[in-house]
Amino acid sequence: MDRRFSAIFIFKSLLWFIAPIGFLGWLLGYFWPVLALALVAVLAWHYFYQYKLVDWLWHRRAMLPPRAPGSWSYIYDGIYRTQRRSQQRRRALVRLLRRFREAAEAIPDAAIVFSRTGGLIWCNKLGQFYFGLKWPSDAGIRLSNLIRHPEFIAYLRQGDFTHEIHLPSPVNADVELEVRVMPYSDEQFLLIARDVTQLKQLEQMRKDFVANVSHELKTPLTVLQGYLELLEQSDALPPAMLNKAITEMQGQSERMSHLVNQLLSLSRMEISRYDLFERVVDMPQLLNVIATEMNQLNQAKQHQLSFHIDPIKIHGFEDELRSVVINLIANAIHYTPAQGVIEVSWRQVGDEAEFTVTDNGPGIAAEHLGRLTERFYRVDKDRNSKTGGTGLGLAIVQQALDHHHSRLEIESTPGQGSRFSFRISQELIIKA
Repeated sequence: MDRRFSAIFIFKSLLWFIAPIGFLGWLLGYFWPVLALALVAVLAWHYFYQYKLVDWLWHRRAMLPPRAPGSWSYIYDGIYRTQRRSQQRRRALVRLLRRFREAAEAIPDAAIVFSRTGGLIWCNKLGQFYFGLKWPSDAGIRLSNLIRHPEFIAYLRQGDFTHEIHLPSPVNADVELEVRVMPYSDEQFLLIARDVTQLKQLEQMRKDFVANVSHELKTPLTVLQGYLELLEQSDALPPAMLNKAITEMQGQSERMSHLVNQLLSLSRMEISRYDLFERVVDMPQLLNVIATEMNQLNQAKQHQLSFHIDPIKIHGFEDELRSVVINLIANAIHYTPAQGVIEVSWRQVGDEAEFTVTDNGPGIAAEHLGRLTERFYRVDKDRNSKTGGTGLGLAIVQQALDHHHSRLEIESTPGQGSRFSFRISQELIIKA
């Protein structure tokens, strides 16, 4: 405020107004009536500029105040400066809040802020992804009503957050989460949740790895050993037998090499864990490249192979999605009899994106459908079958889809064909 504006300044201004009016009234012989009229005029003047002030504050959108003389100019300017300071503070607060949210989104864990009373204040994308929350539509709702797991509700009620708890994701029961709660301020708490599914399964996977690999390598190693013993007497072997031995050993060595490569792919997928939202996959471009490769693979069987691709991009891991798509299409080409019909589509279904591979092949019996994604499981139990694989292809597919919080869906009718599909949730779809 201007230092000139004070009680003395107001008194002097009033005196300079009243003195000439009073003198004029005294000369005319109507001192009090003239003075009263002057004071009424002053009062009307003040009410007029008070009205303009209220109109400016409540009805006008303009930031600048209206013009006003005298003491009202100080009032208008003072309010205007206060508004400017408040606006600058709000902008600084918005920038600070935006930086906080950007930092929280960069955290590779789910982050949820809730009040002391349990009401949801904010959560990042992983918080929505792991717990099925919707922000800001769920803001203010008690967290115990949104995450209705008995152990979690008891954890919140107990209020002892010195230790973490483990619970399954409400969205995907196969995902196990480690949940920690920390005081964020006097009235707020920060919940951090991270996916520990892989850590829990790692030891069991290592045991299964040793047992299954030993079982898978036993047959080709036995074949190789038997033929190598025959080759020790190669001079006595007829040429046809020798050619057969070499062909069989080459086939078994390629089978072992393919098995090792698939196991390495599974191992890389189990170890690599990154933030889904850091990467963008141009699915139409990826599928167009794969279509060219699959058409070359299809030359031997001459299937009617068609692709229907919608322009949908998603967050995810391109290498893993490429492996998923190639495995599903290659299986359809491999197991469908020559000159069959195979349809591949990538399209919008409701709020989700769906990938499907449909064929008119021999189909799969119902008792096998639930186990097809198990490691080393095969419908054809003959490990030397020319049509059988290693039993790891669909396991790789499901492992990659787990990283995208999706599931492989299989529909099949013997003699009519099969349909393999998976869906990507709306949180991972990039809106055009």
